[in-house]
Amino acid sequence: MSHAVSRTVLLLNGPNLNLLGTRDPEQYGTTTLDEVERRVTDLGKELGAEVVCAQSNSEGALVDRLHEARGYAGVVFNPGAYAHYSIALRDAVDAIEAPVVEVHISNVYAREEFRHRSVTAPVAAGYVAGCGVFGYELALRAVLRRDAERRAGQDR
Repeated sequence: MSHAVSRTVLLLNGPNLNLLGTRDPEQYGTTTLDEVERRVTDLGKELGAEVVCAQSNSEGALVDRLHEARGYAGVVFNPGAYAHYSIALRDAVDAIEAPVVEVHISNVYAREEFRHRSVTAPVAAGYVAGCGVFGYELALRAVLRRDAERRAGQDR
């Protein structure tokens, strides 16, 4: 796939996000992962982008999916708890040229202290947290904006 013409975005979700809708609804809401994927895919179509969805509870599988997205327009990525300690995911985000926007459904800064630090965020092109599942839609828009800037040679 050509780096210059790809309008494909990977929507990648990490551990426990397959349980959205039933796991801790006070914190994460009642929207399921299937519903999130459908909303983001539909928005992608509106914006002229194809969205490919993936979820894994396995750190290595997430690294592999990030590597596969090297020629994509970008990645919307919720690394879940791996954000707080996975150097492997940090390095994978840093290694791909596609812009990655990190998403967290909850406001991590209103939660436990250990959630206040993300090792993946410093190498991401953007960061969205605390907006509920709507944050995924914001992140998709941000990824496509970053990709357009990259294509125009205006990387920031």
